[in-house]
Amino acid sequence: MFYSQDRHKLRQFFYDAWRKFRADEAMEPMERMVAQVVAEHPEYHALLEHSDPALDQDYRPELGQTNPFLHLGMHIAIHEQLTTDRPVGIRDIHQTLAAKLGDSHEAEHRMQECLGEMIWHAQRANTEPDEEVYLECLRKML
Repeated sequence: MFYSQDRHKLRQFFYDAWRKFRADEAMEPMERMVAQVVAEHPEYHALLEHSDPALDQDYRPELGQTNPFLHLGMHIAIHEQLTTDRPVGIRDIHQTLAAKLGDSHEAEHRMQECLGEMIWHAQRANTEPDEEVYLECLRKML
């Protein structure tokens, strides 16, 4: 159920995965991945333990708000990219960046900048995301 256009259902998936993780319940692979990413972000634990207020909340960057679901979702996207090495070469870039920074998690945060930029440009131009532009942005960080 992780892939959906329904914001409420997507956010509920995060809550459910975190609840199952905390309760030590059986989890599907995607739930485990989500829970792992959430576990790396203690700043979001309290939010995900009380679902009602945030399920439909809008997060406005122009007001200085960070969307925790977008942030966590981008980590998950990067995890999937690293698992499949798609776009080709991203795994090596991540390993090099993580070694340079001394922190794999921080490398993912830096990679999110390029991922977000690529998605933003694709949305503005109404085109598919350009993997080469993404990889070039990442290579500039090395």
